[in-house]
Amino acid sequence: MSNSRGGAKSAHYSRRNSNQNWVIKSSSLNSGEKDEALPVIASVHEPTSLFVREDRNPIYPKGSSLTSGETVEVSSLTKKVQESTISEFNKKNHKNRRNSKRVSRNSRAYGVNGNFEKKSEDEESSREVVEDKLSGDKEEKGVEKVEGSSIDDVWRRLDELQFGAEEPELSTEQLRINDQAQEDELLALESIFGDSVFVLDRRNGLRSFQIHVHIEVPGELTVSVNLNSSGAHGIPDDSSPEFSYSLKVEHLPPIVLTCLLPKSYPSHLAPLFTISVQWLNSANISSLCSMLDSIWKEQLGQEVLYQWVEWLHASSLSHLQFDQEIKLGFGAERDIGDRRAISGIVSPEVDIPSLKSYDEEQRHENFRRNIHQCCICFNELPGMEFVRLPCQHFFCWNCMKTYSDMHVKEGTITKLLCPEAKCGGMIPPGLLKRLLGEVEFERWESMMLQKTLESMKDVCYCPRCETVCIEDEDQHAQCAKCFFSFCTLCKEKRHVGVMCMTPQMKLLILQERQSSSQLKDSQRQREKEMINDILSMREIHRSAKQCPSCKMAISRTEGCNKMVCDNCGAYFCYRCNQAIDGYDHFRDGKCELFPPEAIQMWEERINARQVIGQIQAQMLPNRAHPCPNCRQMNVKASNNNHIFCWACQNHYCYLCGKTVKRSSQHYGPKGCKQHTADG
Repeated sequence: MSNSRGGAKSAHYSRRNSNQNWVIKSSSLNSGEKDEALPVIASVHEPTSLFVREDRNPIYPKGSSLTSGETVEVSSLTKKVQESTISEFNKKNHKNRRNSKRVSRNSRAYGVNGNFEKKSEDEESSREVVEDKLSGDKEEKGVEKVEGSSIDDVWRRLDELQFGAEEPELSTEQLRINDQAQEDELLALESIFGDSVFVLDRRNGLRSFQIHVHIEVPGELTVSVNLNSSGAHGIPDDSSPEFSYSLKVEHLPPIVLTCLLPKSYPSHLAPLFTISVQWLNSANISSLCSMLDSIWKEQLGQEVLYQWVEWLHASSLSHLQFDQEIKLGFGAERDIGDRRAISGIVSPEVDIPSLKSYDEEQRHENFRRNIHQCCICFNELPGMEFVRLPCQHFFCWNCMKTYSDMHVKEGTITKLLCPEAKCGGMIPPGLLKRLLGEVEFERWESMMLQKTLESMKDVCYCPRCETVCIEDEDQHAQCAKCFFSFCTLCKEKRHVGVMCMTPQMKLLILQERQSSSQLKDSQRQREKEMINDILSMREIHRSAKQCPSCKMAISRTEGCNKMVCDNCGAYFCYRCNQAIDGYDHFRDGKCELFPPEAIQMWEERINARQVIGQIQAQMLPNRAHPCPNCRQMNVKASNNNHIFCWACQNHYCYLCGKTVKRSSQHYGPKGCKQHTADG
């Protein structure tokens, strides 16, 4: 995170392996910073290169990469320096690095998540020359460095610690043993923590490295901040009202531990170190530094780096009593307590969005790495093959594409929402464009515009050219294309003070004109089409209801009286034609949810024996016998005395009228006869 009080000396990511460099390209920009008039640094011999802004905080960088086709404005200072350094670049000799994990101290090794891009040694050398020039020009102009935010500040503090520590005189053999122990310990850290460890070049003959310690968060953690805190330790000011803000996170930005190993480590002296944390104040970081000192005192003369990293990873939150909630404090003084504590906090307006953004990025990365099951097709796929909606529901790409194509093809775009039941979350247009493709997305946009216009009560269409018009308070409109002024009720020419002609009157007039011999054939054909349209609309309105929202005619074929309009998605009662929401409208007894004929049709469909049983009971009343369970009449249709009730599905005997549980026990020599003659 960059501090807003000044600029830091520019730097870049690099990993050196023989004659090849690897440049880390971060994926996002810090949205909280201004982009106006900020010089950028670009490689001289690379058309599409990594751009690093000079005002980035080198401890918490968020660089950005540009692809071909994107353009940025490079400051005149940068252009001038690039032109002047081409000759220096051609003369510069390149040195091979001994270890593929070694990173120059002038290079930034602070990227947590990055993509590696292969660079030539010439391009990397040119970048260093440009950055050194820019850094020198900035210092000559007296640009103030931000205290506690620059990599130079980390080294300055380590130099102060080294100057204050007195190295004991050791034998050559002991120095060799210490050096071997340091090398083995760094190799062990690299093998355990992987890319989180950055072994830097020696400084003043001493080994140095940096490690990003990712904190173990117990589930979800609450981060809260008092927005009116003004004390040095985040103590709120009693004179102003309290306003607090909190959010839930699962991931916290890492603790950056930078170490300088004295020649007498581990035999005599402890490692010299600084701790940089983006979201903690100096007092809390100083407490962590004190704890690392205590761990060293308990293991004097032994390697302690792994114990330090492991304690920061697993126990730092509990040590600060942040197990359940982290209370951030923003004070006026940034450097309070231990000089080894480097705080990156700026203000709630900057740090809270940064914490939230980091947490979202880490959750997304974890989601992409894991295996998930699609709740539509139930296939288990990696997260990178899923689509995650803003409502946090996710589905596989194939299912979402099929689902989107289906709704656009059928024209039901108002139902193109999150497939999760009872969610109704919107699908972003950008995602729909990727799912549908260019052609289908344009169709979706066209239909969405049409549906929106149709749902607006004051929008109508010109009867001549079908142009969209706006209706005034008097139900009149004028077309902006053909300038036809018409009545929006009858679609005829505007008639001020005259009642609209009803469809029935218009039908009678048109039918009478059909027999006139003065009409031309073309005119007669047009009026005949108008007659057919009027008859069609009359038939539609006879068996349909208009949606109270968009006036679309809807007919119920079966089911309940709760209707949903496919055009605008509004719910209404088919019986009273009122807009409703849910089923509360049918609970007060004004309207029935199911009409009687629908209930009868449903019962007949569920119990197909009912019609047959009732007809038989009416035609043969002398052979009917009531069921002992439900008292419905059932007829003995053959010689079999075993009756199956069509109403309650009960089995009983026709002779004795008792319920039969087992036929073998009820019928036989000691019981009723199962088969007898009719009667």
